[in-house]
Amino acid sequence: QVQLVESGGGLVQPGGSLRLSCAASVSGFSLETMGWYRQIPGKERELVAQAFRYGSSKYADSVKGRFTVSRDNPKNTVYLQMNSLKPEDTAVYYCNVRQREDDYWGQGTQVTVSS
Repeated sequence: QVQLVESGGGLVQPGGSLRLSCAASVSGFSLETMGWYRQIPGKERELVAQAFRYGSSKYADSVKGRFTVSRDNPKNTVYLQMNSLKPEDTAVYYCNVRQREDDYWGQGTQVTVSS
């Protein structure tokens, strides 16, 4: 069982930046993927960004060029740097990691973009 602890959400004005962090209870080297999803009430959870174990990454089209996902395997941590935030980025953001065939989720952190 993998435990995930998220931090870094909050309220930010449009155009601002936030950085999310997620620390895993197991070695980052054992995790095939580490990344972030988000969910708006009444909608399905969607992939935001994902970092693969050996360096590649994947992004939703809506965040390309604005968000950057990175992972620090020795620290068992994945980050999401969010720049040029828009009101439509408002959601609960969930950390997700995959170990072998199992997915694990964080508790979620609220990000609100509003003036």
